[in-house]
Amino acid sequence: MTENKPTVIVRRVKKVQKGGHHGGSWKVAYADFVTAMMAFFMVMWLLAATTKPERAAISDYFRNPSPLSGASSTPAPGMAGPGGASTSMIKLGGATDVSRGNSNDPFQNRQEAVPSPVAEREREKQRLEALKQELQEAISKSQALEPFKDQLLLDITPEGLRIQIVDQQNRPMFDMGSARLMPYTKALLVELSHFINQVPNRISLTGHTDTTAYSTQLGYGNWELSADRANAARRILLEGGMDETKVARVVGLSSSVLFDKTNPQNPINRRISIVVMTKDAEATALNQADATPMPMPVTAPVAATVNAPAAAPVGPMEAAD
Repeated sequence: MTENKPTVIVRRVKKVQKGGHHGGSWKVAYADFVTAMMAFFMVMWLLAATTKPERAAISDYFRNPSPLSGASSTPAPGMAGPGGASTSMIKLGGATDVSRGNSNDPFQNRQEAVPSPVAEREREKQRLEALKQELQEAISKSQALEPFKDQLLLDITPEGLRIQIVDQQNRPMFDMGSARLMPYTKALLVELSHFINQVPNRISLTGHTDTTAYSTQLGYGNWELSADRANAARRILLEGGMDETKVARVVGLSSSVLFDKTNPQNPINRRISIVVMTKDAEATALNQADATPMPMPVTAPVAATVNAPAAAPVGPMEAAD
């Protein structure tokens, strides 16, 4: 008797270990990433190696690359088309004709970077800060300047570096009620002239007084005295070697701007202020001088009455030091 044996089917399941081969799609993604990075660095290198006019020409070309777009007539040979694309078969530089120069030096034709106003102001501030630091060190080290360290006040203001020489009770800068400088004040101003000459900035000199009055000739008060003292300081600075063209303004403010407002008769209110001006402050001062109207000649008949402007108020006169 024949036995019917069952057919045995063996199924073999192939197990795949984790981290096995998943195909080559990741290679394509990686290649795309590397290509994109290479293109990015090429663009950055080209931006660094071209000048501003060249970049403007390239930008115009890609905005409208067709030389015929929007144009009713054909431009002359060698001239740029409407979109910045050149119609010449030889010159393909676009709207800006780029000089080749030395082919071995790709940076030969790069223009010098024009400093921005913000950068120029920052450099000027650094120069004034350096001058202030140098003056402070000179005062502490110099035997000639050491006695005046309490009378020399340095600070940075919006107008520039301000150097104030103030009076003390027992050490005035000027003779009593006059613009004659004391010998030690002259020596101090001569020393300052050397430091002021180190920077290209121009200066402003201002004379100040206190509010106490003294008796003197009629019509001469603190306004005239403060202006005369500022001019006397200017002359000593010039004698010390300072360039005459560095002086932009010399004014007298009497007691209108007090250093010690709580005590108007404090000797510290009698002072000379020297400001090493910033370029902006210098331009403002010079523009104000240019804008001052010139007096017009009177053409009216002799019999006519001319209204004269009211006289400016005269400040109080300064007390004896």
